[in-house]
Amino acid sequence: MVSRSYSNLLDLASGDSPSFGGERKRFPRVATVPGLLSEVDDDTCNSVGSEAPSSVSQERMIIVGNQLPLRAHRNEDNGEWCFSWDEDSLLLQLKDGLGEDLEVIYVGCLKEQVALNEQDDVAQTLLETFKCVPAFIPPELFTKFYHGFCKQHLWPLFHYMLPLSPDLGGRFDRSLWQAYVSVNKIFADKVMEVISPDDDYVWVHDYHLMVLPTFLRKRFNRVKLGFFLHSPFPSSEIYRTLPVRDEILRALLNSDLIGFHTFDYARHFLSCCGRMLGLSYQSKRGYIGLEYYGRTVSIKILPVGIHIGQLQSVLNLPETAAKVAELRDQFRGQTVMLGVDDMDIFKGISLKLLAMEQLLMQHPENRGEVVLVQIANPARGRGRDVQEVQSETYATVKRINNRFGRPGYDLVVLIDTPLQLYERIAYYVIAECCLVTAVRDGMNLIPYEYIICRQGNEKLDETLGLDPSAPKKSMLVVSEFIGCSPSLSGAIRVNPWNIDAVAEAMDSALIVSEAEKQLRHEKHYRYVSTHDVAYWARSFLQDLERACGDHLRRRCWGIGFGLGFRVIALDPNFRKLSVEHIVSAYRRTKNRAILLDYDGTLMPTGSLNTTPNIEAVGILNNLCQDPKNVVFLVSRKDRKILTEWFSCCKKLGLAAENGYFIRCASLISSSIL
Repeated sequence: MVSRSYSNLLDLASGDSPSFGGERKRFPRVATVPGLLSEVDDDTCNSVGSEAPSSVSQERMIIVGNQLPLRAHRNEDNGEWCFSWDEDSLLLQLKDGLGEDLEVIYVGCLKEQVALNEQDDVAQTLLETFKCVPAFIPPELFTKFYHGFCKQHLWPLFHYMLPLSPDLGGRFDRSLWQAYVSVNKIFADKVMEVISPDDDYVWVHDYHLMVLPTFLRKRFNRVKLGFFLHSPFPSSEIYRTLPVRDEILRALLNSDLIGFHTFDYARHFLSCCGRMLGLSYQSKRGYIGLEYYGRTVSIKILPVGIHIGQLQSVLNLPETAAKVAELRDQFRGQTVMLGVDDMDIFKGISLKLLAMEQLLMQHPENRGEVVLVQIANPARGRGRDVQEVQSETYATVKRINNRFGRPGYDLVVLIDTPLQLYERIAYYVIAECCLVTAVRDGMNLIPYEYIICRQGNEKLDETLGLDPSAPKKSMLVVSEFIGCSPSLSGAIRVNPWNIDAVAEAMDSALIVSEAEKQLRHEKHYRYVSTHDVAYWARSFLQDLERACGDHLRRRCWGIGFGLGFRVIALDPNFRKLSVEHIVSAYRRTKNRAILLDYDGTLMPTGSLNTTPNIEAVGILNNLCQDPKNVVFLVSRKDRKILTEWFSCCKKLGLAAENGYFIRCASLISSSIL
């Protein structure tokens, strides 16, 4: 059966169903693009919605992310590629919340470069073994896409850093934007290889693929499409500086459901849609929806969780217990405060170190008693800003230890080498307080991991000499600018830019009573353990199903070119307005009320000359002469202006200033309602 999704605007004008000729286009198993693609339409592929009958009746979820949840390396013996699941990948972890009966297919890039002559074999292996579809991006194009547009433009801007100088993110580069569009187009082609549009759900992740929804919606008007942004979404005052702001907003609105971690991120997005696209939203029964050309784009607010099972399995490892014992002996008699951050400009490592220095100056009793362990993971980006963060971090650590330390004792222990997961978890276990002072972060799951690890288990309690039946305890000091902050009501929230306030918060965390630590930990553990990654994924899928529930009921037409493409969705009862029917009804009726708008109806919108012309005045007089008609002109313009312009239309009623002032037919004076 052919679904009634139309791609030609002429279909909307005629009201007729189009005829579909030819077979559905077949896509190669592996498709690569050697150069750049422009933003214009792909003329070789028209937008048709689910024209081919589904070959698969079972519902599937196609998860699309920048990287596949796989690890790849070459076998040293035979040089062949070896692949395994990346257990740390969120895209793999969320599968636990989708149900065993829902087949999951992944689309994304590999972390390693694969030679052109190996790509066919690798793609076939990954599809058959892991149900993964790799998108092979040429190295030069990937550099412009990821290290260029994503990391130089989107990432800083979404974290509130404007390119005020070439050193701060860099000026907008159109070639980088074209590379971004090109890579998104490649991802769309990969999805097209495996999608069954009548049955499958597509879930796109993060800012790397924000224009992908347009390419997918153009191919299939009724695709069931969700998008989740894992980074912050900036305020409209920041976002509006992006030269391609409208293109990205319109692309996101081609999704059925758009997810954000916090209410603030969603509020900023809605504000941008209102200020830049003139769209309004409604909130009904707890759901937020944007009306966009007849479609309702749903907005979901839910912070992601962690994979508790993975952490608990690592907590049970003998290596973890051995590392905990080692750290227990290393820091015996000292209170450990822990920071775990990437080495980039937004994580606030230097601010945390300055607060530690302030703490030691204001509370000298903590010298020799407190240790700050700072785990600095390698930065995901690159550039001078990363080097500056590293230099400042090393210099500050050295200054603090030289000033307040002593032989055999450093107040700040900086770990800048990669750690195994069990080693990091061991630090969580022995830390009395966890500090997160990022100046801006989309979510940050470090506090959640810390809470679960502090819950521990019997074996770790025995290692630390704790009573397994005793209540657990933990303390958190978190920045108010990170996504997890609203969900951690028991944490001490700080403005990381206020060094004195952070230092006082660190001191408060050290002196708070044991009972208070237990209460805060219990509250946090109850939330984190019930709002894990499976809960988040399950909730998103439920809302996506609801958002796509009326797809088959609506009539759809795709209009627009390039990234301006959108779908007009109409109720099945919609019919084209017939001029003949209106004329017939006009002649049959005995009493007619005719309400006419001025701007945009009698006069073109945006016209420099707003004075009514002779033709418009003549039409109004002709309508008013018919005794069966009552004609009113409604306008936001001032009553004096309307009275002056239409003084010759004695039988014309005027509603000035959007109806606040009314002049009925044949009356001179105005009245206020």
